[in-house]
Formats: sequence, C-alpha cells, structure tokens
Amino acid sequence: MNGHGIWAIYRFEMARALRTLWQSLVTPVITTSLYFVVFGGAIGSRMQAVDGVGYGSFIVPGLVMLSLLTQSISNASIGIYFPKFTGTVYELLSAPVSPMELVIGYVGAAATKSVVLGLIILATAALFVPLHIEHPFAMIAFLLLTSVAFSLFGFVIGIWANGFEQLAIVPSLLVTPLTFLGGAFYSIDMLPEPWRTVSLFNPVVYLVSAFRWSFFGSGDVAVGASLAVTVGFLLLCLVVIAAIFRTGWRLKS
Repeated sequence: MNGHGIWAIYRFEMARALRTLWQSLVTPVITTSLYFVVFGGAIGSRMQAVDGVGYGSFIVPGLVMLSLLTQSISNASIGIYFPKFTGTVYELLSAPVSPMELVIGYVGAAATKSVVLGLIILATAALFVPLHIEHPFAMIAFLLLTSVAFSLFGFVIGIWANGFEQLAIVPSLLVTPLTFLGGAFYSIDMLPEPWRTVSLFNPVVYLVSAFRWSFFGSGDVAVGASLAVTVGFLLLCLVVIAAIFRTGWRLKS
C-alpha cells in the first residue's frame, strides 16, 4: 500500500476544498439555513407533529441527507474530472499508485468533506430546532457509509462525464428530485396507496429513513433494509469502478 501516494492525493483534494471554501462549505450551510427558516419556521409552525416529532426537528435528517448526497457526488466527480480535463490523468495512471489507492485518495477526501459539512449542518440545525440523537453511533456510521457510497458514485460520474454540463446532470436531475420524493420533508406513511409502495423503489427513501431512525428511533422502513440497500449500492459502485480501471473506459481513450 502506497501510503505516501494516497496522502498526496488526499491532501491535494482537501487543499482544493480550502481554496473554494465559500462554494464548498459556506453556500450549502446558508442554503440549509434558509430551508429551516422556510420549512421549519414558516411552514413547520403551522403543521402538526410527525410521528410525535416537531416538524422542524423531523426535517433535519432529510436536509442533512440532501446536502450529503449532492456534496459527496459533486466533490468526488469534480476531483477526478479535473485531471481528465487538464490531461494530468495520464500522469496519475503512470504513477506508482494502484487504482485502489487512487480511489482511496479521491473518495476519502470527498467523503471527509461531506461528513464535515453534514456535522456543520447538524450544528446549524441545533440553532433553529431542538435536536436529540437517540443513536449517535449509528448516526455517525450511516453518515460515513452514505458519504463513502455516494462519493464512489460521484467518482464514476466524474469519469463518465465529458463536460461540466454532464457533471451537473445527475445531482440536479436525478439525486435532488429523488431526495425530495424520498421522504426528506415528509413520512412516506402519509402517502396513499399505491404511491407509498412506489416510493419503496426509491433508494433514497432507505437512506433518509435510516438516518431519521438514528435520531428518533423510528423510520419509514426497517433499519436493516436501509443498511442492506446502502451497502449494496456501495458494493455496486466498487464493482463499476473496478471494471472502469480494468478496461480503461473514458480514462485511456
């Protein structure tokens, strides 16, 4: 294991985040604060509790998950896309660093930034609504697992993309709508049939439900099913990345 190579990639990506601190950290926090003002304050004060939880507190896991998914994908996809864009990816491929070490460096940095952002958003949420985390260790575990899984997904998108426009397609046209329709701002138990059953085919439902369970001890689906879906998605991304490096798809052509 080339620890120096992994650390060099990781440190470079973290330094890039510090150079774009306003875009990578401040903007998502401000956006999330506006969600709390609008949904938690203006709308939440007029709504009844959801599953015995005040609406302002109820939406916290969904908002954290929304930021976590989009930022994990964005950080990882941009990180690997820029070497492709500038042509330095060939230097990376010829360096004494294995594909696994490349993935660890880029995905590790992207996941780290996403976890830090998620924790900052949680701290910001505590300024607006009362928060109680019933299973703190499970919350951290799901935070890490989700960040790594979607950073791997973002890594795949960064390799697939042929332009900056394509980098924004998946987060804006797929992940964000799925998160809004995945119970981020409501419980899917509120939906009539057949829409509740249809919602169970949305993978984001399982992510939001597991994260909400770690806060309040209850979710829309069983926590075991949520864990299985998350781990399955992570393994699928690893298989795709392994195939990409084995064939050189969009890297060597």
